[in-house]
Amino acid sequence: MMLLSFAYLLLFLAVGLLLARRAVPDAEGAVLFPLGCGFGVSLLAVLPAVFSLALGFALPAVLLAAAVAGAIGAFLLRSGTRLRGLPKDSDRGAVWACVLPVAALTLALLYTHVLHLVDGAYHTGQSCYGDMPMHMGFIKYIAQSGEFLPRYPLLGGEHRFGYPFLCETVSSVFLVLGADLRTAYILPMLPAFLSVYGMFWQLARRVTGSVGKASLAFYLFFMGSGLGFVYFLGSASDFAGIFTGFYTTPTNFVEKNIEWVNPIVDLLIPQRATLFGWCVLVPALYLLWRFCYEGERRLWPWLAVLVLPLPLLHTHSALALVLLCLVGGVYTLTHGARRETLLPWLGLALVCGAAWLAQMLPTVLAQSLDGQHMLRLHFNWVNGQQDGTLKDNYFWFYIKNIGLVYLLLIPAFLHARPKQRWLYGGGLVILVLAEFVVFQPNNYDNNKLLYVWHMLGCILAAQLLVDVFGKIRALPWRALGLAACCFLAMFGSVLTVGRELLSDYQQWSAEDIALAEFVDVNAESDALFLTSDSHLTPVFALAGRRILCGSGSYVYYHGMDYSDEYSAMKALYEAPDEATLALWGVDYAVFDSTVYSKFAADENWYSTRYPLWYESANCRVYKTG
Repeated sequence: MMLLSFAYLLLFLAVGLLLARRAVPDAEGAVLFPLGCGFGVSLLAVLPAVFSLALGFALPAVLLAAAVAGAIGAFLLRSGTRLRGLPKDSDRGAVWACVLPVAALTLALLYTHVLHLVDGAYHTGQSCYGDMPMHMGFIKYIAQSGEFLPRYPLLGGEHRFGYPFLCETVSSVFLVLGADLRTAYILPMLPAFLSVYGMFWQLARRVTGSVGKASLAFYLFFMGSGLGFVYFLGSASDFAGIFTGFYTTPTNFVEKNIEWVNPIVDLLIPQRATLFGWCVLVPALYLLWRFCYEGERRLWPWLAVLVLPLPLLHTHSALALVLLCLVGGVYTLTHGARRETLLPWLGLALVCGAAWLAQMLPTVLAQSLDGQHMLRLHFNWVNGQQDGTLKDNYFWFYIKNIGLVYLLLIPAFLHARPKQRWLYGGGLVILVLAEFVVFQPNNYDNNKLLYVWHMLGCILAAQLLVDVFGKIRALPWRALGLAACCFLAMFGSVLTVGRELLSDYQQWSAEDIALAEFVDVNAESDALFLTSDSHLTPVFALAGRRILCGSGSYVYYHGMDYSDEYSAMKALYEAPDEATLALWGVDYAVFDSTVYSKFAADENWYSTRYPLWYESANCRVYKTG
């Protein structure tokens, strides 16, 4: 079954490579490989979902998706698309010199952070302790329930699933094919990371026309940081606290208003929506640059195909792309014949508009209307107000959080060429919108927009630095100056990544794993469990079953009103009665340490009325339905 999963992924990636070759036939292999990964992952999100609408998320839909992918590949081959005869890479391997070290770091973190088995228990790192249980539960739920469109399993399965769930189905498909949860979780992430890393470098190179500038922009973004490291230089114990504390790093130190996190360890690895959104968004920006600013109008259908699933992969990335396209559209209207300009843009707008609305109306948009605190005005991101005053001066907040790149933005913009200014202008529109409008209950999550603005800023800043230091004739002084800038711009992230590599926490015990395995084999796929609202409850996270009330750290920030479910959970533990149990349709009641740590639970009421379904040293489950 493992081989089948690998073969399935390779099929989609092969078709993605053929699509990339057809879209940009003049591209070098170093462009086609990451671009093909983006197309392949996009297909992996789209095709199984389309067939699952009629057949449910089950093996027939998964196999039909593979058949259609194979047919697309066969058509491309028959029409003359080939992967041989690629132009020689003109960068002489510079892209891989940047990408491979970061990819190796990513693999090391995935190995230790995703269901890492240590002495019979699952361990993880700092960044995945919170978000990963939610993603695993969603992935497992979609695969084992077969529901599509899925219901929201953290509140009894009676609410809309407004979260962008295609970032989960790209793993659910491998569970359906028989892979284990760890393999299914990690497998599609590998091409997604290659797409993000490789295409950001290629975008930077295309925009700046320089290998050196692209390489510097790559590290300014993925390993860039602000001045947070200064807070840890007071003493040896302060510095050591970076590597021993929980989220006391130079890029994530809320106590000192440091909120600008490292994108690898705090965004891409733990947040699947961001990873898979950027996996499509960054290649789309590369195609958008060529389509809009280099006049390659024939690229619009390929851009449309690439971004078809974007709203349900990562809604913030879809919004960012819309804003960048709006600015790009204004640029083309002012720089070309009206008919030649409008038709490709209209085609792109019509295709994406129809496909995106069909996805969003019953899911994201419906949840935005139903949910709480989903769309509101708010200025100054997370700097906010404290006792009636700003936590930090507006500009000082961004200076200390983003650092050198932020300080260079104005001179870098003035130094840039006109087309580059227009592209960055789209980023400025994103910045303004994200600074005034919040799109979810958690203000912090607007960083998913702000980092797209930051991507473009890193490209301009890298261009300025290389050009300025390039004017220094003495090589030692030039190297010293660039090294000093890199230290200032990256030292905080180096420390943060070091902390992440060292972090190690037990996430699920051997007893938790045994419970999940028993539930997985013996519970009905639509069973509803009464559990505590711990975010680690293995019934949901590892077995993918519906629970009555999930953690508020998930459901609140998804905009859900969970007051009824929480009250029912509390009542069914502390003052249970059969009417309430029947009203909510609970099938199993779990009693473990997380229950007793929060509730004055009346287990005796259950033990005298219902059979004991499962028992271990510290856990008992009663079958109530």
